[in-house]
Amino acid sequence: MRINLRTKLIISSVVVVLISGLVATFVGIHLIGTRIVEQAQNDVRMDLNAAREVYEGKLESMKTALEFTALRDSIENALANEDRELLMGLLSEVRDTAGVDILTATDRHGRVVARSRNPDVYGDSQIGDEIVRKALSGKQVVVGTCIVPRDELVTESKDVADGAQIPIIPTPQAKPKTEKGETSGMMLKAAVPVLSHDGSLLGVLYAAELLNRNYEIVDKVKDVLYKGEKYKGKDVGTATIFQKDLRIATNVMNEDGSRAIGTRVSEAVYDQVVLKGESWVARAFVVNDWYITAYEPIRDVTGKIIGILYVGLLEQKFIDMQRQTMLSFLGVTFLGMVLALTVSYIRADRITKPVRRLVAASQEIAGGNLSYRVDINSGDEIGKLGEMFNRMSASLKERDEQLRAYTEQQLFRSERLASLGRLAAGVAHEINNPLTGVLTFGHLLLRKCDKHDPQREGLETIVNETTRCKRIVRGLLDFARETELQKVDADVNETLEESLRLTENQALVHNVTIVKQLNPNVPNIMLDKGQIQQVFINILVNAVDAMPEGGTLTVTSDVTADGKHMEVKFADTGCGIAREHISRVFDPFFTTKDESRGTGLGLAVSYGIVTRHNGSIEVLSQIREGSTVTVRLPVEEQD
Repeated sequence: MRINLRTKLIISSVVVVLISGLVATFVGIHLIGTRIVEQAQNDVRMDLNAAREVYEGKLESMKTALEFTALRDSIENALANEDRELLMGLLSEVRDTAGVDILTATDRHGRVVARSRNPDVYGDSQIGDEIVRKALSGKQVVVGTCIVPRDELVTESKDVADGAQIPIIPTPQAKPKTEKGETSGMMLKAAVPVLSHDGSLLGVLYAAELLNRNYEIVDKVKDVLYKGEKYKGKDVGTATIFQKDLRIATNVMNEDGSRAIGTRVSEAVYDQVVLKGESWVARAFVVNDWYITAYEPIRDVTGKIIGILYVGLLEQKFIDMQRQTMLSFLGVTFLGMVLALTVSYIRADRITKPVRRLVAASQEIAGGNLSYRVDINSGDEIGKLGEMFNRMSASLKERDEQLRAYTEQQLFRSERLASLGRLAAGVAHEINNPLTGVLTFGHLLLRKCDKHDPQREGLETIVNETTRCKRIVRGLLDFARETELQKVDADVNETLEESLRLTENQALVHNVTIVKQLNPNVPNIMLDKGQIQQVFINILVNAVDAMPEGGTLTVTSDVTADGKHMEVKFADTGCGIAREHISRVFDPFFTTKDESRGTGLGLAVSYGIVTRHNGSIEVLSQIREGSTVTVRLPVEEQD
């Protein structure tokens, strides 16, 4: 099915709008989607910094409360006198005020003097606790996060130890684990040295707050950063504290609405944050949803990674933003296509109307009506095309008339040449025998005539002129007859060499140097060797005659670039041929030589021979610079 121009123009416009619109849409969606994700990642990175500040702020408040306690004279006196009952009352009061889970006092050797949560257990050494040991040895406040085993938690408080236990819940994408639950606790811990008035060390106060199921920090992060914002019933922002890979404090919710305590972080995050000690800022699967997340390791006072601090933004919100953006872009693209289709239809109709007129006019011209003219009145290219079409049709009409006249003239000329050929053949046959007789008797009379006989000069004139007439007659016979070609598989170079040998004496006499540039790799071709040799000899003789004062004749053989023709060139440095005579060199009886040296039939006969071989012959020449005759013969025989 053929599609008309108007439809093509409409389709082209719509395709351009469609492609550009889709490209703009996808590029825009990609850029906006990338920017949205990048912005979300930057936001969550900043949120992680804020969460760290909240986390460290909790440690700082515990440290401050403990420092004030250590400065109290009552604590100093009770510890100096090892008054357990007084210490127990003071520690219980401070523990309730500070809101910590554990508050214990040791002497300067690290032995426990009083436990506020478990007063019956004392005297054990805490020198193995890194935080307590650093506070004792450095007489300075030490704070940090630590993992406390269950037996130590029980020593401090069985209630705290029981509160630390968390069953492990199987979690998608988490690292495989055989343990069923966690019994140790992750705690914020601070240790403050108690000094006497003279600066001597009396002991240490240490306080700790259990993070397992302690939602104060994570909920504060959520409230400060995300202000309780929800999206489709889910919290937009969440925060979590991990003990190793286990969620011990979080506001990430399970499907049933409970906190996801006991679930675990994905294996990919665990490997990067806990094992490699690097932060993670990327999308991650959190319990049952994808979040744009930020994780960083939590380290103890020795630098060992013991947990993870996490904040995350619900990814679905950003996915929906991308989808809405995509729909907006697609809507704009669709409206653009509709508008483009409407404009293209109107514009295409205006363009194709004059084109249809041109097509109709072309059909009239093709049908022979060269007088037909198209009427297009517009100032654009179509109008100029119509104007040029009218000029073209006028030129065609004029040239048609000229061609008719020329064709009639050529037909008349061809008929005359044909008649002349038949006449020449008849005349040649009729006068050939008498001329032979006259020439024979002329030679006999010359033999009998003495050299000093006054009649000898006349006899010689008779013989010379009769010989010239015989040459003319033979040329007429060659021109008039078209003998059947006797083609054989022949080497053109070999035929050229034979022709050059036959004419080399004439070249030497005229002081002409022959330069041969024959390609030895030319293929053999089918040709009438005798007739082609006649063509080469005619061209060689003409070239030598064109250099009466001597010169150079360069003979070249090669195959044309397309490989279809064998090409032989004869380039001389002779007198050349005038431009007005070039078109007539193949006409019978036309010659620029003296009448005594040529009949003007050589090139005409050569032209006929080459043409019958389906080849061509071409002459290029300039006065006083020389001439080049090129003979082209087909490599493969044509029918």
